[in-house]
Amino acid sequence: MNFDRSKELFEEGQKNLVGAVNSPVRAYKSVGGTPLFIKKAKGSKIIDVDNNQYIDLVLSYGPMILGHRPKKIEKSIVKALKNGYTFGATSAGEVELAKIICDAFPSMDKVRFVNSGTEAVLSSLRLARAFTNKNKIIKFSGCYHGHTDALLVAAGSGLATLSLPGSSGVPKEAVQNTLIAEYNNIEKVKNHINKSDDIAAVILEPITGNMGVIVPSPEFISELRKITKEKGILIIADEVMTGFRSKFGGAQELIDLEADITCLGKVIGGGFPVGAYGARNEIMEMVAPLGDMYQAGTLSGNPIAMASGIATLKELKKQNPFDTFNKVAEKIETILKEAAKVNNVALQVNRFGSMINPFFTKNVVVDFKTAQTSDTEKFKTFFWSMVRNGVFLPPSQFEAWFLSTALSNKDLKIIEKAIYAAMQAIDQHHNSK
Repeated sequence: MNFDRSKELFEEGQKNLVGAVNSPVRAYKSVGGTPLFIKKAKGSKIIDVDNNQYIDLVLSYGPMILGHRPKKIEKSIVKALKNGYTFGATSAGEVELAKIICDAFPSMDKVRFVNSGTEAVLSSLRLARAFTNKNKIIKFSGCYHGHTDALLVAAGSGLATLSLPGSSGVPKEAVQNTLIAEYNNIEKVKNHINKSDDIAAVILEPITGNMGVIVPSPEFISELRKITKEKGILIIADEVMTGFRSKFGGAQELIDLEADITCLGKVIGGGFPVGAYGARNEIMEMVAPLGDMYQAGTLSGNPIAMASGIATLKELKKQNPFDTFNKVAEKIETILKEAAKVNNVALQVNRFGSMINPFFTKNVVVDFKTAQTSDTEKFKTFFWSMVRNGVFLPPSQFEAWFLSTALSNKDLKIIEKAIYAAMQAIDQHHNSK
């Protein structure tokens, strides 16, 4: 397997693209080597510019839940394209997709479409502050909510303990109202709440995906909901990643969480740029033109994204693959653990629905601190071995793997073979030292 053309494009891209990429994780800094440049994809497969074919477990970081270019979805997109690309006015597709989403979320009466998950989160913070007339936000270390200034702190970085900006260009003032707590640790949340009566909301991923897949304990969720209701604090559920992935709707119902505001993206656009935030009527009526919380977007509700989202969610509901996802994820977990055991590799596997994540550590992973005990050098070895054996993974220890309905039994056999080879590579390169 060679990557010559990817190497050429990476060098050429350095001239006019920042780092030859348009999103940092694509630069492969955490795993080393040359980033793969992709040419095309279909079904469960993705093909790079050197014509190497892989089973795709990245799926554009989640949106392609039905696999790449499913016929029904593609047909709907082509039909929409013939009517125009963007109108700068509302279309019927926006109304239809809004109804599908609100029907799937018991806590959501109205929704507003935007262009990305980051935009959805940014708007939800403004909405929470407008509704409560309070300023502070509690977030959890290791949780990533897009690149909005106020939340780009302790976002899967080493700056997990202090409210310090996690990026150059973010002033201290931008995060002075952001309080940091630890995921699955309710006492840290209570400490913040007991010290301040100016907290508008707690934002969390119901199931985390950017420090790896971590599931909250029932006690944590129960206590979080109880104390926030008592204090008039909103819960914002960032379901950009988990929305329509764990069930038809969100992960909230599965973990018994009743959020006040929900953020969505990824799956609801079927691969096109889209985001959304929604809540019950009394909250959403704060948003312009009904209220005085301003938010707008030229391409929001883009008709092509709406058509793709409608077709994707209709087909997803029809297929109802969520039990199958659990079974496939369980099988992959078993393979990972057995291969690790045979090769004397310390491994923890976390999963939820169609999301799965191996951590190269002996510690049970319940928060960002325990996630960081994973051996990232072993992951590098694992990653490149998987690639060379035909499986495309996120190039980071702390990114979830995603499953699609396009995965076949033949694909699973390729994944199994690749996992055993990768664990053997770890044994050879690390355990012998």
